[in-house]
Amino acid sequence: MLKLSGISLPLGSDANDLKLAAAKKLGVSPDDLLDFELFRSGVDARDKGDVRLTLSCLVSLDGGEERLASRFPANEVSLTRRYEYVPPELKRASKDRPVVVGFGPAGMFAALLLARAGLRPLVLERGGDVEERSRAVARFDSTGVLDTESNVQFGEGGAGTFSDGKLTTGIKDARCRFVLAELASHGAPPEILTDAHPHIGTDRLPVTVRGIRDEINSLGGEVLFNARFTSLVTANRSVYAVCFTDSGGERVFETDTVVLATGHSARDTIYALRGQGVKMERKAFSVGLRVEHPQELINLAQYGRKFARSPLLPAAEYKLSNHPPHGRGAYTFCMCPGGTVVAAASEDGGVVTNGMSAFARDGENANSAILVGLEPDFFETDDVFAGVELQRKIERAAFELGGRSYAAPAQTMGDFLARRPSKRLGSVKPSYTRGVVPSDVRACLPELVTDGIEQAVLRWDRQLRGFALPDAVLTAPESRSTSPVRLPRDPFGRADITGLYPCGEGAGYAGGIVSAAVDGVRTAESIITAADWDD
Repeated sequence: MLKLSGISLPLGSDANDLKLAAAKKLGVSPDDLLDFELFRSGVDARDKGDVRLTLSCLVSLDGGEERLASRFPANEVSLTRRYEYVPPELKRASKDRPVVVGFGPAGMFAALLLARAGLRPLVLERGGDVEERSRAVARFDSTGVLDTESNVQFGEGGAGTFSDGKLTTGIKDARCRFVLAELASHGAPPEILTDAHPHIGTDRLPVTVRGIRDEINSLGGEVLFNARFTSLVTANRSVYAVCFTDSGGERVFETDTVVLATGHSARDTIYALRGQGVKMERKAFSVGLRVEHPQELINLAQYGRKFARSPLLPAAEYKLSNHPPHGRGAYTFCMCPGGTVVAAASEDGGVVTNGMSAFARDGENANSAILVGLEPDFFETDDVFAGVELQRKIERAAFELGGRSYAAPAQTMGDFLARRPSKRLGSVKPSYTRGVVPSDVRACLPELVTDGIEQAVLRWDRQLRGFALPDAVLTAPESRSTSPVRLPRDPFGRADITGLYPCGEGAGYAGGIVSAAVDGVRTAESIITAADWDD
């Protein structure tokens, strides 16, 4: 099979146009292509006067593929094989059912593989199922009554369920393709298999995560909602059981294997495990805020005036970074075209923001996090929870600035750059679901963070015309992009307590839906086979 990359076609071209272009490139008849499929589709907007599609496809011929490939640079035509995930062979001897703590991407995929291996995992999810969770989030948005167990952070699907469902990742692992294929087979849009920047959308995610849950249950697994893990039962540094609470009160479940996939916001769980002697270490993390621009402005900047309103183009995205030789770098994260800034608190008395988009990405505003990285040596203490406590300090300060109602402090870009508090906002209407209070976002963020953001914004305005729009809205804080804590593990994925397998974002090993899911897959493989794998 051959992979053809970088085929440029006009907007509106279809699969037949791509097939004709592929045949022409190879110098063969379209009828000679025995097998043909779209592999990747993206937009090339470097020339604003001629925005085009850039496409890749897979084709097979009746012989001569190696000879044909040798005529082209490898980045244009290469020999390849269609990826197929091969489940690991079951070698696990224990008769105990493994327990998975958390049902976000890492926990879902770990449980799915364990269930397919016949190991009947028990999943403990502290939040509600996706329907109950959606009601709790809607209630919080409308009334300000926060359910600390079922919210944007906790519940079926994890934090990603109330996000853009962005599936881009920087990791190079063939399992990424397996994750995308499973999401598509469980209800995600099939476009995620071919889009250069795939996303599911918060409106499509509930169907997808419910589909994965249903398969786990059908295979003998058991997903318990409103079941909060409280502690491990150990002896001689080995797991013997887990303790959790549910509607029936305190419960104990015997097991020798626990997959810890709590996500980055289960602070009480991490504190409890630290109290039980589980080894932890500080890691770099990031904090910042959300910026909102009119989506029309981003379309214009990325596509140019001729194509900014083309119905053939998706809502435009951006990904920016700034790494000054002196000063602290900043970068954009989780950019949500046509999206909404959501209230993502999970603890009483703290304001947290996040971004989400529906699949159509047809909202009025674009939003993105602007984050500044903080390394462990930023703190004057060796306390492993110093980063967590800084997050809390920021979130509580924002809560006070917002009037103690879970409204968020917001500031116009013009006022932020002029270093003056906002008294009112301008033409960009903030979308944060609990409402905003015009103020000074610098009052809840460390100075080096806001200085890094200021430097970055001024530079990005030269790269993406209009980024420093005076009426753009800054809403604070974005404090949960990643965990400040990592649970060290050996090459088999185990913590320093035998039988405990930390994985995903909460354990410090992932940074998004796909990377967390892949980490869950690899963790399950280790449990199923006891085979070594690269960390």
